Amino acid sequence: MEGTKRRQLILEQLAQTIQPISASRFAKEFGVSRQIIVGDIALLRASGEEIIATARGYKREKISCAKERKIAVQHSEAQTRAELETIVSLGGEVVDVIVAHELYGELVGQLQISSMQDIELFMKNYKKSHARLLSHLTDGIHLHTIRYKDDEMFENIEKALAEKGILYQQ
Repeated sequence: MEGTKRRQLILEQLAQTIQPISASRFAKEFGVSRQIIVGDIALLRASGEEIIATARGYKREKISCAKERKIAVQHSEAQTRAELETIVSLGGEVVDVIVAHELYGELVGQLQISSMQDIELFMKNYKKSHARLLSHLTDGIHLHTIRYKDDEMFENIEKALAEKGILYQQ
């Protein structure tokens, strides 16, 4: 299949679902290598398509009327689940994680966690991978972009994180 046609089909599939689609799944479907798909996604992004890479695969960035704010937190690796569950249970979405690295500057990891199922999958992948969290680089201090519907929802999230000792306060 010609690359232009394959990339168009990738865009169409991403537009039809809210769930991420892995490069491996696309590769199998189109009979090409995973690396070809990674290259296709890079070309699509370079042409201005709003595609984000998550740990579970690729998805199109949806235009949302929800609000977004960054929140500073600090916690141990053991408190990761509690942090995510607090935000999600109060209606928020954890869009990303951001740390300040002394050499590279700001490092951002896409999370897109908006349900308990997303948390379960993230925690399962975290344990299975034996990887370290980005916050490990900064003694647990990091930012999250939180997507929420109204200011009261964000205030409730902030309050609950403060009560758990997770909200960063100097």
